[in-house]
Amino acid sequence: MPITQSRRRFCRMLTALGVAGLGTWAHALPVGVGASGENPTMPPIRLNAPQSRALRAWIVRIAVEQIRRGPTPRWTHRDCAGFVRFAVTEALAEHDARWQRAMGLGSPLPPNLIPEETRLALRHRWKRPDGSEGAYVSAIGLIQENSVWVSHDVRQARPADLLFFDQGAEQHLMLWTGREAVYHNGSMPIPGDNGLRKATLAALLQWNDTRWRPELGNPNFIGVFSLAFLS
Repeated sequence: MPITQSRRRFCRMLTALGVAGLGTWAHALPVGVGASGENPTMPPIRLNAPQSRALRAWIVRIAVEQIRRGPTPRWTHRDCAGFVRFAVTEALAEHDARWQRAMGLGSPLPPNLIPEETRLALRHRWKRPDGSEGAYVSAIGLIQENSVWVSHDVRQARPADLLFFDQGAEQHLMLWTGREAVYHNGSMPIPGDNGLRKATLAALLQWNDTRWRPELGNPNFIGVFSLAFLS
C-alpha cells in the first residue's frame, strides 16, 4: 500500500507517543473516532456487551470457515484487509437460510442479537482517512479510522480483535480468534495456495522473520486493536 500523507501523520504520532503514550492517547479518544481525531459523520454506534460478544463470535466463525473450507466466491478482495472486511461485513449480514447456504455454514451458529437498524447502519459503512465512508477501506484505514488501540500485549486480545503490523511502505492485519491468528498473506492465489494462513501465538512468537512477531520488542508490531463499535 502506498504511503499516504494521512498514514505518515498517523505513524509519526505512534512513534512520538511510544507504547505508554499510545495507550493513553488511544483510550482517551471517543468511541468511533480514529487516530486522525476527526469527528465521524454520524454519531458513533457502540454495541452492548451481549451484542459485541455475539458479533465477535460471528466474525471469528466466518473467518475460520474461510481457513477451513477455502475462500468463498463471495469474498473478492483477497488481502489482509479484505479478509477482515469480509468477515465483518458478513457478520453484519442477514443470516437467513439463503445466506447460510451461500456461505456453507451449518449449526450451531452464534445468536443474532443486533437490531436490524443498527446492523444496517454499520454494514458497508467503513470510515476512510479522507472523510468518506463506504464498503472499502485499507488496512491503515481500518486501524486509523475504525478501531481503538487495546494493548501492546497480545494476551489482551479478545476474539475478533486485530493485530496490526507496520513495515513502513506496507501494513498488515491479523485477526485473533481467541486461540490463534488468522490472516491472508496478500499474495496472488496459486494452485494449492490460496494465501490464507493461521498460526498460534507460540508459533508467531517464534517466527523466523522477527518483523512479524507480536511482541513488545518489535517496533513493527503496533499492537492489538478492537473495532470501535465493539464493547
